[in-house]
Amino acid sequence: MIRVLFVCWGNICRSPMAEFVLKDMVAKRGISEEFYIESAATSTEEIGNGIYPPARAELARHGIGVAGNELGLNDKRARQLRRDDYDKWDFIIGMEQLNMGYMHRILGGDPEGKVRLLMDFTDTPEDIDDPWYTGDFGGVYEQIVRGCEALITEVGY
Repeated sequence: MIRVLFVCWGNICRSPMAEFVLKDMVAKRGISEEFYIESAATSTEEIGNGIYPPARAELARHGIGVAGNELGLNDKRARQLRRDDYDKWDFIIGMEQLNMGYMHRILGGDPEGKVRLLMDFTDTPEDIDDPWYTGDFGGVYEQIVRGCEALITEVGY
């Protein structure tokens, strides 16, 4: 089983979007049983909160988190990354460089090379800007799709 944890600042926009985009992709490919996918935050600001409504709306525009393809989205609550997460995951994937610094600090380093940026799996490595500030949920969705497709390819599916 390939265990993937997506991480962003609050775990209400980018990382849960990535979590549910990847869940949707592997379900449609019939390989859900090969993956365990979650998301977390580096901060404590949003702990316990659900996915930010504009992020939910963007996922719904693409048929994710809707009736018949809910994927557990309604139950998702923000949680913080913990040091003991390091041993539980094969990939711990951040959305931007700012996340990476916090992730390394929380995890106590990255001796096995598990911590990466999502867009580093693509041929266009770049940060995924926080749509909380930019309002560009559609652009973020497109980046996440490209990153998740590249991740699936990298792990051999």
